[in-house]
Amino acid sequence: MTTPYSLLDLSPVPEGFTAADAIRNTLDLARHAEDWGYHRFWMAEHHNMPGIASSATAVLIGLVAQATRKMRVGAGGIMLPNHAPLTVAEAFGTLATVFPDRIDLGLGRAPGGDGAVIRALRRDPMADRFPQDVVELLDYLGPARDEAAVRALPGEGTEVPVWILGSSLFGAQLAAHLGLPYAFASHFAPGDLAQALADYRDRFRPSPWRDRPCVMMAINVFAAADADEARYLRTTMQLAFARLRSGMPGKLPRPTRDLDAEIDPRMRRQVDQALRISAVGDRHQVHDQLATLIRTHDPDEVILTGQIHDHAARLRSFGIAAEVMQNL
Repeated sequence: MTTPYSLLDLSPVPEGFTAADAIRNTLDLARHAEDWGYHRFWMAEHHNMPGIASSATAVLIGLVAQATRKMRVGAGGIMLPNHAPLTVAEAFGTLATVFPDRIDLGLGRAPGGDGAVIRALRRDPMADRFPQDVVELLDYLGPARDEAAVRALPGEGTEVPVWILGSSLFGAQLAAHLGLPYAFASHFAPGDLAQALADYRDRFRPSPWRDRPCVMMAINVFAAADADEARYLRTTMQLAFARLRSGMPGKLPRPTRDLDAEIDPRMRRQVDQALRISAVGDRHQVHDQLATLIRTHDPDEVILTGQIHDHAARLRSFGIAAEVMQNL
């Protein structure tokens, strides 16, 4: 049985282009992804990032759902500490009302920005209520309760599927405790991958939402006609990650033929370690690398991502990846 495969897009803004270009590219990518058999198309909330145009995530999800026909569309994810659970329930309840049985809601615990962003969002950085907020949100999206003092309208009764996202053991344990599906951010924080999946599977408690564990694993993919071209395309994400780690985020960099001239050896090691859950190369190499990752970690679903400067090259990469996944 083929492992379901999905796509995570941050609506990247490449150097030399604008946010309007990035959003047009996202819509174009989503249409192709649906034709290529991708199961879900998820977008992620980030703020104050010149190279990411998905800050108003629910708005873009609506645009992508409108531009496609049947593919599931959702958040991977909404950073719940930035929002009141009621407003999230209303936004995604509205989306689910317009696009029934197509909307997903992945929830993250991180703020999606720095301290200045937290202050600008009027959130209290000391108020860690993530577990309680998840439960509140589930209640809003659950069966109608006419007697409730506060109701999500639209929202209640939509039963939007909620996922817990994580890059540490906390999210795995919370998802297991609540009986929710779990997506691990192995594409940029793979350190706890094996332990997090083991904890989630071992501790999972059946719930009204899931009767068995469900794991999604994120994998970077850079596929091209030949391995040299794929490695060249990948340098864009390596550069972007290094600049982010150095406190200098910007637009998505152009690729380089000499990465070592751009990143010092110590930073290069850190970047490559963080991005090691990747499949890079031609069709056959990507096939073998994806097969090994899936065999090793046995996810119920994989979500593919990859920051590539050139939109046409990004389309080719995800197209090759889809063909590979169909034949695994």
